Amino acid sequence: MLVRQSLLHHLQFVLTGLGSNIILIYGLGPYIADYPEQVLLACVVQGWCPRCTASRIDLDGRSGRRTQAHTESLFDALDHDTMWDEYGVVPDVLPFTWDFPRADIYELLSPDLLHQVIKGTFKDHLVTWVGEYLEAEHGKAEAKKIMADIDRRITAVPPFTGLRRFPEGRGFKQWTGDDSKALMKARHVPPQMLRAFSAFLDFCYLVRRNVVNEATLLAIDAALVRYHQERQIFVESGVCPNGFCLPRQHSLTHYRYLIQEFGAPNGLCSSITESKHIKAVKEPWRRSSRYQALIQMLTINDRLDKLAAARVDFVERGMMADDDDDGGATDDRDILGEVTLAKTPVRGYPRNPRALAQYLDLPKLVPLIQRFLYSQINPDRDPDIPLANIPLDDCPDAPSSVKVFPSAVAKFFAPSDQSGISGMLRERIRAVRSWRGGAPRYDCVFVEGDPELAGFRGLIAARVLLFMSFKHRNITYPCALVTWFSPIGDEPCSNVGMWMVEPDVDNRGERIMDIIHIDSILRAAHLIGIYGHHYLPRHFKYSDSLDRFKAFYINKYADHHAHEIAF
Repeated sequence: MLVRQSLLHHLQFVLTGLGSNIILIYGLGPYIADYPEQVLLACVVQGWCPRCTASRIDLDGRSGRRTQAHTESLFDALDHDTMWDEYGVVPDVLPFTWDFPRADIYELLSPDLLHQVIKGTFKDHLVTWVGEYLEAEHGKAEAKKIMADIDRRITAVPPFTGLRRFPEGRGFKQWTGDDSKALMKARHVPPQMLRAFSAFLDFCYLVRRNVVNEATLLAIDAALVRYHQERQIFVESGVCPNGFCLPRQHSLTHYRYLIQEFGAPNGLCSSITESKHIKAVKEPWRRSSRYQALIQMLTINDRLDKLAAARVDFVERGMMADDDDDGGATDDRDILGEVTLAKTPVRGYPRNPRALAQYLDLPKLVPLIQRFLYSQINPDRDPDIPLANIPLDDCPDAPSSVKVFPSAVAKFFAPSDQSGISGMLRERIRAVRSWRGGAPRYDCVFVEGDPELAGFRGLIAARVLLFMSFKHRNITYPCALVTWFSPIGDEPCSNVGMWMVEPDVDNRGERIMDIIHIDSILRAAHLIGIYGHHYLPRHFKYSDSLDRFKAFYINKYADHHAHEIAF
């Protein structure tokens, strides 16, 4: 009753600054709320769906839509006990929309990606069920060993822009939406559980897309059907013997209709206000002395705002180098996508290509540069003849000077991610012998292949070993030294839904290298080693992953743009 009266009070007549009344026509739009708040607003009993009339003991069974007219008819025809027990309606209070002639709370309730899907279904259900399955299947002691190995596998994942790393595995207290992405890839369970996770993740990423068309709606339906089929493994294994009467998971069945009603959510959920609450309230509170903390918190926020404004001004004036920035949203409007080298070359590296090859222990560097120049000068050459077979005598001489760069910046259109005003995203691709004073970091990339093929079939995975540029005939060639990966099979893995690749090697088992123009690079790629069924060594380092594993998954779940291009 208090919530209802509070909401109504906010929507009363408003006085102008002169003290006179004004008439306002309110437009009530979608109401984003977690499940407990939804049932409170809709005056529905806990355990029932606030959007449909499905029974609480069979939420995924046949049902109709809840409407204000339907609830009014229940008030007219039934006693309070029947309304509560058989229809899940709280009979003592009416939703606040009853006082508005054209508002219906049952229609206004919209999904919450964070609490219903990411934290609700994934963390509270799937992750918990896997832990219970491991204990039931292997016993507590062995399950503890498996969970420790999962921790090591999580720490072994290579770094990637926007994907949080967990140096200590999954043992942390507070989940957030971004944190969950890093934990969605560990494999230590039966294939059907993997397929359930894969289907659920596909659903998550599809409903988050910036544009949802008929094909996307069909894909959402298919992913949900697959998830409902594959999650039966939790029933069969005894983890969920009573089935899945779970309101948060049931809410997934309403997403298609709600997208058609309100449009693509595109990440619009309580995570937005949650993240602002952390920055504006939680973190300032922790920095305060706890005594009369409000004024301290306001001062902290005021100073942070001024620092942010100063940083923007300094960047615009060119006073701050950004070569160590991992990336993020960008407001560039005049490009569809581009890759550019860092502004400043690496200091201390030899400029002579032969001296550079010796310095970096890359004996093939000079002939690779020559053959690269041959391919650039002869764009109409026979593509069936490998560059490695072109005699060096037919190739241009190596340039006299080569500049080495620590990174490149890719800018591309990715409106489904947290991008700029025009939907552009920026990420930094690194190739350095020591990153932040630690181990080497050589990132992977997607290279454009056949534009006629969809998804990963039209892309090639590569690992960048060196970014460089040089001049030939007064033309500057920004390029990258890469090693290649080839797909294993013609389809993604049926269990995890990701493509598998292996490094290309020559007859001596050494990885094949090439030099490519950076214009052929689309963006960064995230490769995760295929762990198999063996335990990882206790002190395995994430920086060794791309060198130690024999095969890898192309992680299409790294971000939403990757899910759109690497299927």
